[in-house]
Amino acid sequence: MLAHDRLRELLEALALENVEYVLVGGQAMNLHGILRFTEDIDLFVVTTEDNISRLKRAFKRIWDDQSIDEINAADLAGEYPVVRYGTPDGFYIDVMSRLGEAVAYDDITVEPLKLGDTTARIATPDALYRMKKDTVRPIDRADALDLKAKFKLDE
Repeated sequence: MLAHDRLRELLEALALENVEYVLVGGQAMNLHGILRFTEDIDLFVVTTEDNISRLKRAFKRIWDDQSIDEINAADLAGEYPVVRYGTPDGFYIDVMSRLGEAVAYDDITVEPLKLGDTTARIATPDALYRMKKDTVRPIDRADALDLKAKFKLDE
């Protein structure tokens, strides 16, 4: 299965289960028209027990994998707010509740994006820019410059 097809399938499952999430990272960049090779899917999520249960149900719509049950709200709300889920078919999904003190779920502005029959929740170009502009990773700084140029963003 192509990565784009897997992303669409995941976004459909998240919508069907009413998961409170925001797509960020390289996949969000791609959907905004800035092509970026990425090996994972990055999701910010609300860390309530109910939302994480819906997230796990969404994953189980796609993968028959008992390790999905290891994802829990307490971990995501705790000291290490990122869980990397490796799917049985070789995809990686980073599930996040915050990036240090810099970015939390509620800090990310969202826009709906229609993909086939599904409306995905994707970070706006401005939100992605704010997430990426001050990081130490060169790829994030390059992404920030691309976002700033394409969308004429101000500091």
